[in-house]
Amino acid sequence: MAVSGKGGVGKTLVAGGLACFFAGKGLQTIAIDADPSPNLALTLGLSPEKAREIVPVSENSELVSAKTETEFPGVYRLSFTVDDIVKELSIKTPCDVNLIVMGTVRSMGSGCTCPANAVIRALLGHLIVERDEVVILDMEAGVEHFGRGVETSIDNVLIVVEPPLESINVSQKIHDLASGIGIRNVWAIMNRVPSEEIANRMKAELEKRHMEVVGYIYFDADIFGSSLEGKIPVNGVAVQEMKDIFDRILSRAGMPPG
Repeated sequence: MAVSGKGGVGKTLVAGGLACFFAGKGLQTIAIDADPSPNLALTLGLSPEKAREIVPVSENSELVSAKTETEFPGVYRLSFTVDDIVKELSIKTPCDVNLIVMGTVRSMGSGCTCPANAVIRALLGHLIVERDEVVILDMEAGVEHFGRGVETSIDNVLIVVEPPLESINVSQKIHDLASGIGIRNVWAIMNRVPSEEIANRMKAELEKRHMEVVGYIYFDADIFGSSLEGKIPVNGVAVQEMKDIFDRILSRAGMPPG
C-alpha cells in the first residue's frame, strides 16, 4: 500500500499509523520511507538520534556498487538479488515494524544516478511482489513518482487529502494516474478536518470526482503534542478515527483481520 498526497497533508503520520496498526494485528509489516525528506522513523517511535544514524539505501555507495558494478567502466547490472538488503538493512522500530529508508537520488553534480535507482526499483519490486508481508510505502509528495514504474506492483493506494482545493486537485491527479496504471484499490482519506460541515463538503467534492472516501480524521492538537515529544500518538480522537479507518481498509483490501 502506497500512501501518497500533496506535501504537508500528513502522509507520514498516516503511513506510520497504518504500519503500526498492521503490526499490532500480528501481520509481518515493512515500512518503506520513500520520501526525499525521510521522517517515518520518528513517527514509528525511533529517537531522533537513532533516526539520524540510518543510512538510506540510495546513499549506501558500498551496497549500490556491490549490486550493480561490473568489470567494465560505465556498465552496470540491472538484475541482482536484494534479499540481503531486507535482512541486513531493515531496522526494527518500537511498534514492531521493520523500517527501510530508501532516500532519494541526488541529481545536480552527484554523477550518474542510474545504479542507485536500479537498486531501489529492484528492492521495491522484491518487497511488493515476492515477499509475503504487508508493505507500507510513505511516498514523496505529488505525482512525479508515478512515472517511475514503482507503483505497478502496488495493490492499494491511500491518498491523504486536506480541505484546501489545491490538495483535492493533487489527490485527483494521483487517483487518475494510479487507476490508469491498473492499481486495484485507490482510496482517499481526509485529514485535519476542522468540522463535520467541512467533512461533508469535502466528501461530496471527492465523490463528484469519482474518488472513494474511506474516512476522515478531525484536527486533533494531541497529535502535534506527541510529535513534538517524538512519540507515537496512542490516544485522542484522531488516533481512534485512524484505527476505525484502518479496520475498514483491512476489510476492503481483503486481508485477514489478525
